This record gives sequence, C-alpha cells and structure tokens, in this order.
Amino acid sequence: MNPQLKRYYIFLGASLVFSIGLQIGLGYLGVPWYFSIGLVMAIFILLPMIMRRRAMSKMGSYGSDSGSGGGGFFGMGQQGNSGGVRYVCLVCNNKHKGGSCPRCGSKMQRADF
Repeated sequence: MNPQLKRYYIFLGASLVFSIGLQIGLGYLGVPWYFSIGLVMAIFILLPMIMRRRAMSKMGSYGSDSGSGGGGFFGMGQQGNSGGVRYVCLVCNNKHKGGSCPRCGSKMQRADF
C-alpha cells in the first residue's frame, strides 16, 4: 500500500476515534446531543480537509497565480507544459494541436499530455 495513503487512513481512523471520544466526553458533561454531534461532524470533516490542503501546498503551485510550480493535479502547472494538450495522429504519428491532423486529415488521434 502507498505510504501516503496508509498515513491518510491512519489519520482518518484516529480522527474518527477522537470524534467518538469527544462525543462520549461531551455527553458526560451534560452537553445536548445535537451540539456534540455537530461539533464531532465538523471535526471529522474539517481535519481531513486541512490535512489535504497541507499536502497540496507541500506539492507546490496550489493556490498560486503564476502556474509555474511543480505538482498540482495531474502535473498541471509544471514548467514547460505551457502548450496545453497536444494530440498524436494514429495514422501518420504526427503531433499537432486541434481536431484533425494537418498532414493526412485523419481524425483518429490520442491525447499526449
């Protein structure tokens, strides 16, 4: 299993255990169940979101306007990737942009990222 995914699952389980413990503790203190359920659900939802935001900011280019970081979703924003999506013709193996191949006119193509 991927170590990062394993760490994420461990963190998710720990936050679930913490949330349930908090629910029980608040119940013993006399806090109404609807307040404690709301607090527990907020913690259980917000902690993984905070963890994901930290991980994305460590990868780089998360929330930056320059678009020249290394990382992001599917490698978007890497340097040298300013051309966008390019296509490769399946008939003549020509690399091009657009719908049909300028060399042979075929529309059979695959995306090349």
